[in-house]
Amino acid sequence: MSEEAKAKGNSAFSSGDYSSAIRHFTDAISLSTTPNHVLYSNRSAAYASLGDFSSALSDAQKTVDLNPSWPKGYSRLGAAHLGLKDYSAAVAAYKKGLELDPANEALKSGLADAEAAASAASRSRARGAGEGMSNPFGEIFKGQEMWAKLTADPKTRGYLAQPDFVKIMQDIQRNPSSMNLYLNDQRVMQAIGVLLNVNFSTRPGGPEDAEMAEESREEKREEERRPQPPVAAPSESMEVEEDLGEEDKEKEKKERAKKEKEEGNAAYKKKDFEKAIECYSRAIELDDEDISFLTNRAAVYLEMGRYEDCIKDCDMAVERGRELRSDFKMIARALTRKGTALVKLAKSSKDYEPAIETFQKALTEHRNPDTLKKLNDAERAKKELEQQEYFDPKIADEEREKGNEFFKEQKYPEAVKHYTEALKRNPKDPRVYSNRAACYTKLGALPEGLKDAEKCIELDPTFSKGYNRKGAVQFFMKEYDKALETYQEGLKHDPSNQELLDGVRRCVEQINKASRGDFTPEELKERQAKAMQDPEIQNILTDPVMRQVLVDFQENPKAAQEHTKNPMVMSKIQKLVSAGIVQIR
Repeated sequence: MSEEAKAKGNSAFSSGDYSSAIRHFTDAISLSTTPNHVLYSNRSAAYASLGDFSSALSDAQKTVDLNPSWPKGYSRLGAAHLGLKDYSAAVAAYKKGLELDPANEALKSGLADAEAAASAASRSRARGAGEGMSNPFGEIFKGQEMWAKLTADPKTRGYLAQPDFVKIMQDIQRNPSSMNLYLNDQRVMQAIGVLLNVNFSTRPGGPEDAEMAEESREEKREEERRPQPPVAAPSESMEVEEDLGEEDKEKEKKERAKKEKEEGNAAYKKKDFEKAIECYSRAIELDDEDISFLTNRAAVYLEMGRYEDCIKDCDMAVERGRELRSDFKMIARALTRKGTALVKLAKSSKDYEPAIETFQKALTEHRNPDTLKKLNDAERAKKELEQQEYFDPKIADEEREKGNEFFKEQKYPEAVKHYTEALKRNPKDPRVYSNRAACYTKLGALPEGLKDAEKCIELDPTFSKGYNRKGAVQFFMKEYDKALETYQEGLKHDPSNQELLDGVRRCVEQINKASRGDFTPEELKERQAKAMQDPEIQNILTDPVMRQVLVDFQENPKAAQEHTKNPMVMSKIQKLVSAGIVQIR
């Protein structure tokens, strides 16, 4: 359950829903049987993405406390300190991480950012001493030089075509202290980096760091991480010679394995799959501590359609990778290839379940966009197959009839249940949507009723019941203008339909009532409050032309008379009258 919550958190993080990610990671932490440093690390990243650096710092510190030898924990710690502008603490955290993993690019980049920010803050404080400067970066936003720099840099040039970004930068230029309001906007951070000549491109990090590395780079790191055979203490010269001989043999084997892999890669590119398999197989025999040989052979099996062999190699790679503590990206790659092979073998909706589970496991190892896309595709394919397997028009008609019986007995919740089952069996029947819309209307679930009525019309624009259901919902929502339009649209397809004609009559009565101002003060207040939430009413009231029209109606009768000749203007005025915003005496 903890792993499932973690996977949900990772998925929410990758889609930018950081609040949900925090909630899921919190659930994962509470469900975990033992404290898990990765969960605190992931939640720290989510807090940092929301700008809540205090919470991010707390989780980062917990991460480091749980696993002091994990370099990424210090990356989280440094990012949190950097967000809180505690530059010296950020520098110290990044340096501590680099002591554990000197080749870690994220830590190197973070350290550079922290040192640059500290230096810039120091210079700004020196310049602003005694001048009461509220923002140490104020100088960089002055004059046209700021716009020139942003235009010249390819990273920020495109942002200048975005009005909201330009507005933000103008606001900061007027008041540099307002910069703090926009630090969660990655475009602003990018712009500040350009203006300071500092690389702020590295975010506080994703659940497993979003940056992708080249495959060869990953494999090189994997080779560097792999423990080398221990050398025995030189107690005697003969023993030393024998140990060195074994070490030389191991090195020779590894070199031969790498050459076999290179030949396999070349054969794979030429689509000489049989030769590629032979080369990778020899590499595996020579060096069983490099799981890339297995994942590469699995890729060849996948291309050849030998899916069972691909899955077998991927399972071996994952198992061996766990033993060797291999790079999580390598393990994620093996799991992704296994999931792809499982998808190829899937023939029913249930067959997709192991593939989906495998992709989710891969994402817990590494947030690879390609893996996430494969997961989404598999989930979509599973859903489509489920619908196809469940489709049965005969059973759908039986469920619809059961719903009709319950509707007649005024047992609307039971009717909704059967109509819903009918739609699962046949989602293209407009009658069922119409019937369920009627149930929802009776139950007071007006938004659901409106949605079903609109779906009914979408499936069959000539079905008059759909317009009657939609108009009724809009009428109950006191949107008389919209209800009138719906009923009139239905009459175009069925001019003599009595239900639609009655609907038109009821709407006209209410609209005329509004025109006469016959509402009680309570009714008028309720209608006005509801109307002010309507985007269409808001647009009319904020339109400068319409505001002038309303002034003319009050103060300039001659101009008002000219306005009445404009159908568009009168239509908008009628909407305001119907909403109770304007009364005509």
